[in-house]
Amino acid sequence: MAGLTTGGPNLDVSLLYEINGLSRHAPSAVDRAVGVIGEYGFLAALVLLVLWCWRGARRQDEATAVESFAALVWAPLGAAAALLVNIPLREFVGRPRPFRQHAGIEVLEPGLVFSRSEFSFVSDHATLAMALGVGLFIANRRLGYLGIGLAVLEGLCRVYMGVHYPTDVIGGLALGTAVVLLLAPLAMALLTPVVRRVARARHLGVLVRARGRAVALPVDLAQAQTPPPGRGHDSDLAA
Repeated sequence: MAGLTTGGPNLDVSLLYEINGLSRHAPSAVDRAVGVIGEYGFLAALVLLVLWCWRGARRQDEATAVESFAALVWAPLGAAAALLVNIPLREFVGRPRPFRQHAGIEVLEPGLVFSRSEFSFVSDHATLAMALGVGLFIANRRLGYLGIGLAVLEGLCRVYMGVHYPTDVIGGLALGTAVVLLLAPLAMALLTPVVRRVARARHLGVLVRARGRAVALPVDLAQAQTPPPGRGHDSDLAA
């Protein structure tokens, strides 16, 4: 833990200076944009991806829609669980922000400079973003890859902003992934029956399945609705 706390002339610090040093050569408008995107933008994009996935899942058959919806419910719950795990972890490690340990760091989130209780390891933003991305991956592989990519970009932005070491980001990505994947079997086992009941509820079912979706008739019922040979002809004659 001492290596994490003190920092020194190592690869972690070297990468911090190299990535954060890019902000010195970028226009101020770019730095402001990266600061906003790194603080809010990628997380908002991940939330929109979850909503987009939910929109598509509602158009699927009931079994697939239930499974996808349960995974989408687990995504934010898993992210919240990962953040809760991170609270004691950050206090235990107690690693100060990089700008408190090293001179010449450009900080693109000035509010943190005046905070005395903020620790760096692991990154909350990276943890939250990766947890949402992995939860999205469970529901939809294609959108999940996109969400994981956004989570990695979120981590790079946090280093660029001067508020985290690269290892803070790596730890956050790993923590978000581990919590969501390890607890996913239990979460899905608990959420799927609840979501299935919601899907079959009269008023809440629209949350899981879109209205007007055609329900495939069972084979025997479909056959029962088909008039036997000759009956239709007899009815025509009677008419």
